[in-house]
Amino acid sequence: MRREFRWPRLLTPNGGGIAYGGDYNPDQWPESVWNEDIELMRRAHVNTVALAIFSWSRIQPREDEWDFDWLDRIIAKLGEAGIAVDLASATASAPMWLYERHPEVLPRDRFGHVVNPGSRQSWSPTSPVFKEYALAMCRRLAERYGDNPTVTAWHIGNEYGWNNRHDYSDSAQAAFRDWCERRYGSVEALNDAWGTAFWSQHVNSFSEVLIPRHMGGDSMVNPAQQLDFERFGNDMLLDFYKAERDAIEAICPDKPFTTNFMVSTDQCVMDYAQWSDEVDFVSNDHYFHEGESHLDELACSDALMGGLAQGKPWYVMEHSTSGVQWKPLNARKRHGELVRDALAHVAFGADAINFFQWRQSRSGAEAFHSAMVPHAGADSALFREVCELGESLQALSDAGIQGSEMERSRAAILFHADSEWATRSETLPTMKLNHWHDVRDWYRAFLDAGLRADVTPLRDDWSGYDIIVLPTVLVLSDADARRIAEFAASGGTVVVGYATGLVDESFRVGLGGYPGAGGGLLRDVLGVRTEEFNIVGDEAQGEASAVGLSNGACSRLWQSVATVADGEADDVAVLATYEGEGAEDWELGGMPALTRHAYGAGVGYYVGCDLRREDIARFVEAEFGDASIRADSRLMHTRRIGVDENGNRVAFDFYLNRGPKKPVNVPEFTGVPLVEHRCAPVAGVAHGRVLQRNGVLITRQRLD
Repeated sequence: MRREFRWPRLLTPNGGGIAYGGDYNPDQWPESVWNEDIELMRRAHVNTVALAIFSWSRIQPREDEWDFDWLDRIIAKLGEAGIAVDLASATASAPMWLYERHPEVLPRDRFGHVVNPGSRQSWSPTSPVFKEYALAMCRRLAERYGDNPTVTAWHIGNEYGWNNRHDYSDSAQAAFRDWCERRYGSVEALNDAWGTAFWSQHVNSFSEVLIPRHMGGDSMVNPAQQLDFERFGNDMLLDFYKAERDAIEAICPDKPFTTNFMVSTDQCVMDYAQWSDEVDFVSNDHYFHEGESHLDELACSDALMGGLAQGKPWYVMEHSTSGVQWKPLNARKRHGELVRDALAHVAFGADAINFFQWRQSRSGAEAFHSAMVPHAGADSALFREVCELGESLQALSDAGIQGSEMERSRAAILFHADSEWATRSETLPTMKLNHWHDVRDWYRAFLDAGLRADVTPLRDDWSGYDIIVLPTVLVLSDADARRIAEFAASGGTVVVGYATGLVDESFRVGLGGYPGAGGGLLRDVLGVRTEEFNIVGDEAQGEASAVGLSNGACSRLWQSVATVADGEADDVAVLATYEGEGAEDWELGGMPALTRHAYGAGVGYYVGCDLRREDIARFVEAEFGDASIRADSRLMHTRRIGVDENGNRVAFDFYLNRGPKKPVNVPEFTGVPLVEHRCAPVAGVAHGRVLQRNGVLITRQRLD
């Protein structure tokens, strides 16, 4: 069951518009600064802030002492200025007095070491003591602010799992046993799922089930046990979120709830498809990846957010105005990137653009994390760009973009949290697999081919797509294998990657050849059968570290030793074979590497090896492109469809310069320009534009 979609209202006359602002931490500043903050917020068109995220110790300085007066005052000031508040439950980090009084709430790492307080989320999600204190805070906040008209949404917790995703405490051990019993019902079923006959791991009761703590040396964890531990950690934090949400909702049921996910292609730590069922609107914290992939990575992460939101608008809860302070390399944003990144989020379905944070801290761990008001103050290029962005978002709000939804692509790349966790196992043919990074590479390859794909959770309905791509979807249940086969049989196109469908949901290998998913059903879709894998790399000195393909592509990690299945010789088209010195050295010469096979009314493609991005792009363009409508791959285009005040369908078209340095032309467009950022007219062409570096053009047109 998925909660009903509810979007937070603004304090605008109609309650609508794009939400714009960021985390606001007035308790870090003297009250003499607050009036200046609000005046600058008005100048920047800020209309919402997230408040009290890390304010527990200010609200409850001692166990028996509560101080809401300061929070009352700042909420009143914000409300008078027309700025809505997304009020946090304030439980992300507990005050020091709680840790001193109850050290048992602290989590432990896999070595048994206590995770000490002083950072964020130094608490065990299975600790009943911590939950008692946290829910008391939630109820106090709900009782005081539930009817406050300035508070229009609840921000539960903050980045769940940032520091306590894996807890090995005694309370976690007890909870894991209970979780396993609920999941399997009997110890016999658990033994079968975990394959405990290997290494004498049979358990006689759930009281013998252990968390996969450190086992000494380089010992390998039972992969089925580890995968269940990942699921357990996800579920414990989700249960904690729901307990906080429910405590507030029992008192204040009429305002929407969210918590901020952490989706970028550097991290996707939770099963956010599962979490998305439990929020009223989906929100995300996204921080850019430095380098040439900056915009593409943002687009890929946003595409998954669109999938998690199931087409509804979603909320950027945090991103950065410029550099951060927590990476090995903290690159700043160039001129125009602040506005470009924010508008790119809107292009991919976001109806809220928020930063961490409003005013840059003077002290603490994030003092050098950029903010909307930098250390240099309002008289700075960065703040002027913050104001420029506010004006652009106001223009889009006035044009009615809020509530419009993304136009669906032809293709969906499937993402699966179980497969992301499973590819981290140290028991696979190679430890260099990464499901989420493969999703990103395929996504970028579609862009390189002048196309665009959506990113959709595996569990969702993809029947409306023409093409689905499964890159390193290592874990496939029998039910999911049947869904894939049915999709192809009914006319869909399925692209299966080299490390897809190798194990089921209990990490059991399918027999009879690879991919074994569905008892061989996936092999039927593809018409090929792999007997083993050829793993190459620079580590094997003196051996060929790359294998070429007959179409000019190159594989540098994994080659499936595949053959056309018996009886399928006439139906399988071999698009490329292994070829060249590396192929001959590894005895792969002439074996199929890329194949196409008719299955029912559809088709199954097998990509039997890892490929470079440019090789994937050539494959995508050759098999799915249309030369008559080929777009410039340097131009990123998305469309959102909405309805105007008269009930007419309208389209908002977004054009972004994907090239890192060179200008790109927008061909003649229809519609009225709404936003032109780093954009110039084309001489003699009324509806043509040139997008400079970081350029964005947004237009609106009526469709009916």
